[in-house]
Amino acid sequence: MSKRPPVIISCALTGAGDTRSRNPAVPASPREIADQAVDAARAGASVVHIHVRDPETGKSSTKFAYYEEVVQRIRASDCNVLINLTTGPGTMMTVPTDAPFRVASIPDAELMTPRERVAHVVRLKPDICSLDVATMNFGEAAFVNPANHLREMATDIRAAGVTMELEVFDFGHARLASHLIATGAIPTTAYFQLCMSVPWGAPGTPTVVAEMQRLLPAGARWSAFGIGPDQFPMVAIAAILGGHVRVGLEDNLYVAPGKLARDNADLVAKAARIIQDLGYEVATADQARATLLA
Repeated sequence: MSKRPPVIISCALTGAGDTRSRNPAVPASPREIADQAVDAARAGASVVHIHVRDPETGKSSTKFAYYEEVVQRIRASDCNVLINLTTGPGTMMTVPTDAPFRVASIPDAELMTPRERVAHVVRLKPDICSLDVATMNFGEAAFVNPANHLREMATDIRAAGVTMELEVFDFGHARLASHLIATGAIPTTAYFQLCMSVPWGAPGTPTVVAEMQRLLPAGARWSAFGIGPDQFPMVAIAAILGGHVRVGLEDNLYVAPGKLARDNADLVAKAARIIQDLGYEVATADQARATLLA
C-alpha cells in the first residue's frame, strides 16, 4: 500500500449549466442539493462544492435564500462534510462583433461586482469557497476574472475566515494564482483546483497535469478534475501524481459510457473505488479538515 496521504474527494453537486434536461438526477431545489450532498458524503466525499438553482426552472441562480437553505440543511444533517460555495456566477459576458463594442451579460445571467459575488460567502461562512483565477474563452462567451477583482474578493473571503480554492483552467492561471500568493493578495492557506478538459482550457492529459502541478508554489495542496469522459481518468491521474480529486454532476453526467449517473453518490462511489484499487486511502471529512483548513 502507498504511503501517500489520504485522497480527498470533492463532489461538485449541480453546477450552473443546462444539464438537468440531459440527466434528471441533477439536483435543482435546495432540498435536492442538500440531500445529494449528504448522500455523496456517505459515499466517500469529504467536500461538497455548491452552486444553486431556481427550483422552478432548474436554471442557475445566485439567490441568497437558496444558498442559505442548502447550507442550513447540510449543517443540520449528521455528517460533517466540508461545505464549499461557488463564487463563479456573475462573470460570463459576450462582446458583439459590430460597433459599438459593449460588453453584456449572457442570457439568463447577470454581471456582478466582486463584492456581490462573495456576499453569500461572507454571510454564511462556509469552510471553503471557490475563487476562479481564470479569464478565458468559455464556449462562445468570455469568462472574466481580472486580477483587481480577485484581490478584492480575496480580501473579503479572508476577512470571513474562509479557505480559498483557486480554480485554474490553464497554465497562465496557475502562474497568476501563484503570483497573487507570492505578493500576499491571496493567503498561503489557499489550495488549487486544476480544472481540466474545459473548452478552451488545458487538456486533461497526464503530462499537462504534471506541468501545471510544477507551476504551483512549492508544497501547494492541489486537486484536479476532468469534465465529461475525462472525469474518471483524471481521478486516477491526480491521485497517482499526489493530488486530490473532484467528481460530480456539475462536471459529468455519466457513471459509465452510455449510462447516466443515478445521483452524485454514484459518481463518488466509483471515484472511491478507483482510489482504493490504486492502493490509496480515501480521506475522511476530519482528515480533509486537517489538510485543507490547517
